[in-house]
Amino acid sequence: MNLDQALEKIHWLGHDAFRVDGTKTVYFDPYEISGGPPADVIFISHEHFDHCSPADVAKIQKPDTVIVTDAASAKKLSGRVRTVKPGDRLDIDGVVVQVVPAYNVNKKFHPKAAGMLAFVVTLDGITYYHAGDTDFIPEMKGLQVDVAFLPVSGTYVMDAAEAVEAAKAIAPKVAIPMHYGAIVGSADDARRFQKALEGIVRVVILNKE
Repeated sequence: MNLDQALEKIHWLGHDAFRVDGTKTVYFDPYEISGGPPADVIFISHEHFDHCSPADVAKIQKPDTVIVTDAASAKKLSGRVRTVKPGDRLDIDGVVVQVVPAYNVNKKFHPKAAGMLAFVVTLDGITYYHAGDTDFIPEMKGLQVDVAFLPVSGTYVMDAAEAVEAAKAIAPKVAIPMHYGAIVGSADDARRFQKALEGIVRVVILNKE
């Protein structure tokens, strides 16, 4: 699959929630979703209600759905839950995952010690980075990804300007802003992020589905 084909299969479900349709159906942080195709794999970055939502997981979970998450979130979930921590690597029936950290450096909502997660996921030859709730952190440098989902709202995560620096450090083929339009942040944050990266990193702003 080429990158443009892959982009057509990415669905932004609002906030930090995405669905990627490939040979496997993969979700990230489902929250306030209306439902959708059953999930093969669900990635949950941390235990906060707008990321770990058992009610939303139930809308897309089937008996063999694998949920990949941290220990705190795992306590709230049932089924085939795989508890991971930063540094772990796993292969879930062809969905290859590298677990990386997500944390704040200048605020206290997501402390590094909590072990909250981000994911580098390779599906059908395309590598996706879901940054979770994070600031611009040193671990982003050197990631090799095709598509990066990056928070841009500020308050609990990096703001648009900080996300620009993160995108420059990661240098993905495409960056997609997230963490706006619900709770905090607006489409203006996404547009600022896009404008600042013109000619540097391709930014695609998705419409919420």
